[in-house]
Amino acid sequence: MTDDRVEIVIVGGGQSGLSAAHAAIQQGLRPMLLTASSEPVGSWPDYYDSLTLFSPARYSELPGRSFGGDRDRYPSRDEMVGYLRDYAAGLDADIRCGERVERVTADDDGLLVESATGLRVRSPLVIAATGSFDSPHRPAPRGLEGFSGTVSHASEYRTPGDYAGRRVVVVGGGNTAVQIAAELATVARVTLTTRSPLKFSPQRPLGRDLHWWLSRSRLDSAPIGRWLRGRTTPVLDDGRYRAAIAAGRPDHRPMFTRLDGQDVIWSDDQREPIDTVILATGYRPHLPYLAGTGALDADAEPLHRAGVSTTVAGLGYVGLEYQRSIASATVRGGARDAARVIRQLRTMAPARATAVARV
Repeated sequence: MTDDRVEIVIVGGGQSGLSAAHAAIQQGLRPMLLTASSEPVGSWPDYYDSLTLFSPARYSELPGRSFGGDRDRYPSRDEMVGYLRDYAAGLDADIRCGERVERVTADDDGLLVESATGLRVRSPLVIAATGSFDSPHRPAPRGLEGFSGTVSHASEYRTPGDYAGRRVVVVGGGNTAVQIAAELATVARVTLTTRSPLKFSPQRPLGRDLHWWLSRSRLDSAPIGRWLRGRTTPVLDDGRYRAAIAAGRPDHRPMFTRLDGQDVIWSDDQREPIDTVILATGYRPHLPYLAGTGALDADAEPLHRAGVSTTVAGLGYVGLEYQRSIASATVRGGARDAARVIRQLRTMAPARATAVARV
């Protein structure tokens, strides 16, 4: 079997993959982008219905294409889907949907990428840009095995109507946890529970969106990601979430100690029957296709420095949380990182990157 040979393969068709494709084109490469989805819009269609971006449109754009309309608005989930769909249509890239990459193999001839359909592509450069939505982090609360209620992850949440009249506990202290809990509290009795105090950051300090300040101060792009990994990000709030919690809709309590049958046991030993636990506990990088390459550590986390693999030549990443900066997992940050990662990979292996015959 003769493998197709291309200049660079990008795995993942969401914001990170499209950013990487644009960066590759800008650097004179012809990218092939492989995505398991039916269209290159990433996981955005699978987020909950009411989701809005936490950054204004002007700070949520990929290179070369404006969001249009009021660029100071906070776009909805569906607006983001439409934006990415249009962005992909305007890219001069070989985008192949329905191609779930199953494995990447490294050898002396570069990197071999194989998909579930039987596609085999060889390239000196591969960018892993598959995000984390397909790998939700599901910590197991004590007593989970005997809990008679339902436990789900925030990735499965769509609309509050599904929980009307229920007693719900939301676990987590990030933006998603607070937004879901506040929305659910309009139709259900909801508690938001965390291991540490909630932290809030004003959405518009001194009348300007926080992202304006981050951009002006250059903190948004500062290479400080490695020192921030594992830290809790404050909840961006225009005042509505703190007001909702202060009013007890939802109420906020310390993390429960265990589940027991139908009940939750709170930290003060009070017992209360509940219907549902929603884990808004984040995600982990989704990189199963790199297993066996030596690219991942024992916890399946990528071994890298600012997005460049430290163990596999020619392999890079785009869209990892705190990959390089505080914005690396966002639309704007991924685009900056993509250009830097591809440039560095080509510098490290110029002979391999230019040896691929153009097709």
